[in-house]
Amino acid sequence: MSYEYPDIAVKNLLFGQYLRRKGLVTTEDIINARLMQIRNNRRLGELAMARGWITQEQIDRVLIIQEETMEKFGEIAIKEGYLTRGQVEELLKEQQDNYLFFGEALVKLGVISQDTLIRELKLYNQLKLKGSGRDGN
Repeated sequence: MSYEYPDIAVKNLLFGQYLRRKGLVTTEDIINARLMQIRNNRRLGELAMARGWITQEQIDRVLIIQEETMEKFGEIAIKEGYLTRGQVEELLKEQQDNYLFFGEALVKLGVISQDTLIRELKLYNQLKLKGSGRDGN
């Protein structure tokens, strides 16, 4: 099944949409790369639960509080006594060290090359700057 994205202003254009418009990726490629990110980029609560530091009920409670307060998950978990500051810092480091960016996922999937990713990211960022009026002109 094919899904077509609506016409989107340059300032709101996501990198995957940009690559699709250029014919470098398909909608299916975008979905597969995002799925790879979802599987790889685990949330703080998931990481803490995998270590046995927090329960699912505690995660749910933090998420409910987060919806109301817009505070960061880790800060709430500390305030509620579910995690220590040291644990949150350790989890954040793990999260950062293992983070998979969208373009990296496309390269890992063999959809585009590393050289193409670098070139297109530069062009995309130039386009976004121009579209936002912050290109210095």
